[in-house]
Formats: sequence, structure tokens, C-alpha cells
Amino acid sequence: MNRKVMIACAVTGSADTPSKNPAVPVTPKQIAESAIEAARAGACIVHIHVRDPDTTRPSMDPALYREVVERIRSSDTDVLINLTTGPGGRFVPDENDPLKGGPGTTLKAPHERVRHVLELRPDICSLDMGSMNMARYVFVNAVGHLEVMATAIHDAGVIPELEVFDTGQVLLAKRMIESGHIKPPGLFQICLGIAWGQPATPAAMMYMHDQLPPDCTWFAFGISGQQFPMVAQTVVLGGHVRVGLEDNLYLQRGRLSPSNAALVEKAAKIVELLGDEVATVQEARQMLSWSIRN
Repeated sequence: MNRKVMIACAVTGSADTPSKNPAVPVTPKQIAESAIEAARAGACIVHIHVRDPDTTRPSMDPALYREVVERIRSSDTDVLINLTTGPGGRFVPDENDPLKGGPGTTLKAPHERVRHVLELRPDICSLDMGSMNMARYVFVNAVGHLEVMATAIHDAGVIPELEVFDTGQVLLAKRMIESGHIKPPGLFQICLGIAWGQPATPAAMMYMHDQLPPDCTWFAFGISGQQFPMVAQTVVLGGHVRVGLEDNLYLQRGRLSPSNAALVEKAAKIVELLGDEVATVQEARQMLSWSIRN
């Protein structure tokens, strides 16, 4: 029997990408429609950020999340919804006083970072498992804050997707599973190619994979030109895959992707060429039934 591979689609992200590819959705209506199209193309999970419709910049406005979620839920896809909790973790030291946040800082208390999750009860939400330099800012995820967020997420009946950018973050996630803050065996997302984490290479993915709990469910992705090579690597290693305009703007070298759905379709083709099958939403819910609403 062929293995069933789940495809997740990261629909829009928070980087300055709408100026680089007009297919990146910005408004709640655009984000929801793009997510629905991705689901119809084969994605069983859609990973959602929201943006200020006027500026295109990342937003934490609960009303924007609510509109996106309600639009997706009113569709005929039944796709699993994964809301980000990453916004609220950026710190840019002030040039004159490094104890203060300068322009670009978005630090929020842990309960604020999960407020939309508690209100909307998605199937999944991201939980970034460590602090790190990221581009020109610091992505701050203190252990105490993660414990508060993980407890709130668990109590809401939502699966935390443990995003890991380096091996130390895998070790922290495993410790939080051992301490009871996260339900075992865990849902992991290996994130490769983001500055300054693990690179998007076969060796890095293999090393990250080898640190995971043996029975966990895991996904992986690479950004930019490594998106599809990492899809193939992930399938070969027995994982599930993520694609989407959050991570990569191109369908192939020199050709911008016209949609999230096009990226999902290409990932599905890779899965099938490697001898596996794309999981349906119903099959994905069964594979994640160890944690959903338990």
C-alpha cells in the first residue's frame, strides 16, 4: 500500500512578498479564497497569517483572522486550518537604548499571541520552539512564554505545530513533551533555509529528522529555490510536506507562481512520482486523530 502524504500550504506569511509577486493574497477575502483553491488542489492543511489590507504588512487583528477562518469554514473543503502565533515575537533593539524595542518590534505577551487561537479554535496552530536571529531582527520565544502558550493551546483543544528551525529547538520541544506541556508524540514542522537557522540541504534535513521523537508526525519545508527539492527529500524520508507563497514565490526558475494552488499541484506531482499518494482531508484528520480535540 502506498503511503499517504499530507500537503500543507502556507498561504501568505508576513514578509514583504506582495510587492514581489501579485499572487500573494493580502485581504481576508483573498487569503481565504487562495486557501480554498489550495485545498481543492490537494492541500489538506492551510497555514494562515493575516495582513493589514491597506499596508500589506503583517497583522494580529483578531477580526481579520475571524473573517478568513469563517470564509474557509463556510466553503465545501473541510480543510484543516492552522493559524500562526508567530506575530508578536519580533524584537528590534532601539539604536540608542537596546533595552527598548525600536521600529519593527512587535513583542506581545504570550496570552495575546494566542488570543485568536482561543477565540477561533482552529484545528492546528503554530508554536515556534525557540528564539533566534531572523534576518535583521530577533525572533523571541522565551521558554516561559512557550509554556504559557502551549498550556493555553492544549486547553483549547488545538494541536500545536512545533516549528523547529535548528536542533536546539527540537530538544526544547522534546523537553516540553516530557514535562507535559505538549501532548506526545508531537506534530513537528522542520523549517529550513531561513536566516539564520538550518540551511535547506539534504544533510541538514537528515540531521534534524534524526533528532525527532521516533513516533511523531512531521512535516518539513525549504524556502525559495529549495522548496521543491525539500519536498522530494521529505517524502523520501517518510515525512509530510509544506509548500506555499509564504515560503517561495516561484513555480520554477524565472517563473512566478500564479497561485498557491499551482505550488500544491506541483508538490502533489512530486509525491506521486515518488510512488506515494496525496492524503485527503479526511485521511489527514485520521492521521492526526491522536491529538485533535483530545
